[in-house]
Amino acid sequence: MRALLGRAARSTAVRVAVTAGILAYLATRIDMAAAARAVVAISLPHLALVLSLVAIDRLLMIWRWVLLVRASGVPIAWADAARIFLVSSFVGSFLPAGVGADTARAYGLAQQAGTGSEALASVAVDRLLGILALAAMGAAGAIVWAPAAGNAWRIIGAIAVRTAASIGVFWAGSIVRWLVPDHRHGRSVTRRVLRMSDAVGRYRNRRGTLVHVMAWSIVVQLLRITQAYVLALGLGLAVPYAYFLLVMPVGLLMLLLPLSVSGFGLPQGVFIWLLRPMGVPDGASFALSTLIVLTGLAGNLPGLALWLAGRRRDPISPNP
Repeated sequence: MRALLGRAARSTAVRVAVTAGILAYLATRIDMAAAARAVVAISLPHLALVLSLVAIDRLLMIWRWVLLVRASGVPIAWADAARIFLVSSFVGSFLPAGVGADTARAYGLAQQAGTGSEALASVAVDRLLGILALAAMGAAGAIVWAPAAGNAWRIIGAIAVRTAASIGVFWAGSIVRWLVPDHRHGRSVTRRVLRMSDAVGRYRNRRGTLVHVMAWSIVVQLLRITQAYVLALGLGLAVPYAYFLLVMPVGLLMLLLPLSVSGFGLPQGVFIWLLRPMGVPDGASFALSTLIVLTGLAGNLPGLALWLAGRRRDPISPNP
């Protein structure tokens, strides 16, 4: 436990250092006071619309996860799934981006369902399908936008390669057994990896659920891209929706990397770089990226309320 806490502390220290370093660098290139004024001056109707879209995408994310969990044979009520999802999203705001919330969610489900491998598999497949949906959005954006620059097929080819590699996760169990000698299969770590990979592999026989969840994942990513577009409109930025369709998947993937604190730092720098070809001033791009992060964090606030309610009911329990 002490070693685990030590690794967590070192990880946090690294992420804080990376985030602080990037923000310090951006502060030398951007008028931060002007960017802050732009954030505060966001059109309230546009902000209200975005927060409504955030609420909808949270509901859809819970629903697609419920579909995956129930398909694995783990019975779970909507209310229980919503509580675990929202609380883990809030807790994940303070953990490494992307993996923090997923780990908390898998832990919460495992505590309730008593099956760690199926819990981890449901979260892993949920994340995988979300990434595949982002790839689909990037391909659509390349078709709609990039032909003017002659790069569409190159972008689509790169996306196709990464998509094929991602789908290979469903055969991870066979790959592990092929790579690891038989006499090592009984070891603790290998046994856990095989249980997890086998649980993921079982989703190959749940094609209907995968198609259903993939469809909802595409809707969720479209909602997120639309949120960025509406925020840009609220800041007075004239960036076509098709361009957001192309570049937002990259920005959203940056938000998933466990290198930032609550999405600040690296993702903001990447958003600035992505919007430069459209002539967007760096300060305005920083304001937009900050609003994207803040509205996403606002979607985690219901998890705070549920976490506090749980602590009041059982102040001694260490579980969220």
